[in-house]
Amino acid sequence: MSLSDTFQQNRPALSFEFFPPKTEKGEANLYRHVARLMECGPDFATCTYGAGGSTRDKTMDIVSQIKKQFGIPVASHLTLVDSTVSQLHEYLQLATKRGIDYLVALRGDPPKGVDHFLPVEGGLCYANELVELIHEQYPHFGIAVAGYPEVHREAPSAEDDLVNLKRKVDAGADLIITQLFYQNEDFFRFCDRCRDLGIEVPIVAGLLPVTSLNQIQRIAGLCGAKLPQSFIDRLSKHDDPQWQFQVGVEQSVEQTRSLLEQGVAGLHFYVLNRSDATHAILEAVDIASTRSG
Repeated sequence: MSLSDTFQQNRPALSFEFFPPKTEKGEANLYRHVARLMECGPDFATCTYGAGGSTRDKTMDIVSQIKKQFGIPVASHLTLVDSTVSQLHEYLQLATKRGIDYLVALRGDPPKGVDHFLPVEGGLCYANELVELIHEQYPHFGIAVAGYPEVHREAPSAEDDLVNLKRKVDAGADLIITQLFYQNEDFFRFCDRCRDLGIEVPIVAGLLPVTSLNQIQRIAGLCGAKLPQSFIDRLSKHDDPQWQFQVGVEQSVEQTRSLLEQGVAGLHFYVLNRSDATHAILEAVDIASTRSG
């Protein structure tokens, strides 16, 4: 099934994002969590790779194994960081040979200690250029790109951010997966502004269930996502991992249920290689009933 077809079934799509573990034990645990999440019937799974492409080979191994073991379409992330056009072609050719279905096309973050992105000699500058390359020369791949309900940290303005997003869509992207967010009004405002600009591809809500206050404050700080003060206050009430896990699941159940009720095109969970929170959330919202037909 093509990536576009996934979003033409009169039901919300469902996908999960993983990352390459650093150890053999971590990899074994990953597949255990993947197996549990497969009970929820996802449409596809994605896998990131480390800074500067440091785990590209492992990413390819993981998505290939998920497809082989669980029989669902898979997507590899692909960024421009430290990659020439020639190296991008090499990766795309290998992804083709290994049966990768989709790509999440990203510019990528600057290396640690660098405050802005600089392409390598012989590389590309912008994500829309990567989308164009894939779309024109490897048209068998479905292409997802990133969107930012609360505006990309490097964007001069929200308007500039949307114009840049439209460039990626016009270059051939099939769908938009958003950065994590915790206030649905930000997501729906973003969707409305996209439609006003003529962006018509599906917009998928990117969700990161909270299981630890310290962890989410660090992650949110890195990506610019806002945490409602009332949510922070409730998480802070007890310095207890189980309490924070339960509060985070309850918040995400409420957020997910509201998104589904308002007709979201799809849900993309950043699961951090764990299944407990996401599985509990999807069970609570009875995801199977929302995806029937």
